[in-house]
Amino acid sequence: MGANGPPTAVHPRLLLWTLLVVYIFNFIDRQIVSILAEPIARELHLSDSQIGLMTGLAFALFYATLGVPIARWADKGGTDRSKLIAMCLVVWSGMTALCGVAQNYWQLLLARIGVGVGEAGCTPTAHALIADSLPPEKRAGGIAFFGLGIPIGGLMGTLIGGGVAEALGWRQAFWLVGLPGIALAIFVWLVLKDPRRARAAPVNAPPRLSMWAGLKALATSPAYCLILAGASLVAFLSYGKGVWVLIYFQRTHKLSVGETSLWVGVILGIAGIIGTWAGGWAADRWGAKDRRHMLTLPAVAMVLAAPILFMGYAADDWRLAIALLVLPTIANSAYYGPAYGAAQVLARPDTRAMAAAWMVFGQNLIGLGLGPLLFGALSQWLKADYGAESVRIVLYFAAWAGLLPALLFWLGARALGRETNGKDATDAGLAHAG
Repeated sequence: MGANGPPTAVHPRLLLWTLLVVYIFNFIDRQIVSILAEPIARELHLSDSQIGLMTGLAFALFYATLGVPIARWADKGGTDRSKLIAMCLVVWSGMTALCGVAQNYWQLLLARIGVGVGEAGCTPTAHALIADSLPPEKRAGGIAFFGLGIPIGGLMGTLIGGGVAEALGWRQAFWLVGLPGIALAIFVWLVLKDPRRARAAPVNAPPRLSMWAGLKALATSPAYCLILAGASLVAFLSYGKGVWVLIYFQRTHKLSVGETSLWVGVILGIAGIIGTWAGGWAADRWGAKDRRHMLTLPAVAMVLAAPILFMGYAADDWRLAIALLVLPTIANSAYYGPAYGAAQVLARPDTRAMAAAWMVFGQNLIGLGLGPLLFGALSQWLKADYGAESVRIVLYFAAWAGLLPALLFWLGARALGRETNGKDATDAGLAHAG
């Protein structure tokens, strides 16, 4: 390139690995509060409802709502999306570290809100970078690879949080995971390049859609709406279970924080990694022949998972309970690559981040915002009759509720096939919207 030319795009593999590490940090900082909830509650005298608000709605409200305008910023042609991710990383890492100095509930709540503000710019921007860097037949797999940050980050957050909390205290756990993110942000700023800035604008490209025109295009797509609804329900159940299953093993099975992080966190974390990878692999392999089959695996797997998940929560032995939760965790993790990959199939290039942002909005406002909160409120309500077993009763409901997103993904798969007719996003109906 010339001295004044555009930056050279990094190799897709370097981009994917860098974004994966960023997302791992994202989920470590997001999920560590789940394993620390019980020691925090004991020190700060929190109720179950307050735990639900702190781990869910307070974070998700800002995370979800700010994700849309940041995605609009990311979709602008002049925005360097790599540097945008680096700036967001600095914010959420710094706010995670501040959680460790909170002296009361409201200070901790504000710090968690700050984490949500910083993390709002990560996922939609990263999905747009991946979609611009990979051919259509590899996008679901690339997005699923990025999505491995969820189970890996959740696993590391649980292990680090539980181990450090037992050895040093919950405050030190926040410092240990928050501060290294600032060093990672410097690496991202210096090394990662936005592929859009390394190539010329396409000739005769369609006019860029306004934010509302882009939203209208997505909202009038039955496939996108069904996939969005299914992903949001998965998130509602996953985030609710993610917080309360850790508390369940501590209250019902009497495991310590360290034992819970070791056995539950590691085993189910590995299961989540397998499921996320398998979902992306299946979506690329089966979707290449028929777009409908991008969503076949998560739809079928969630149906099979429901009764096994129920038996796992009903088991009296904690070892049997964990063993029974492995296959459902794999099954319920397989949706990420297919759902977000299908969204990119339906989106035109200048709305890629927006398509991901509205998915993130639904997943986090409904899922992260309401899942832990409503699970906690229901547990609080049931305590009068069931005592410490109230969490188990709530998880029974969560097991069978997984049939609903399975149905939505099945219907979404049929709609995806009709709208794309097996074509790439450039030929799909949404590509001509506006």
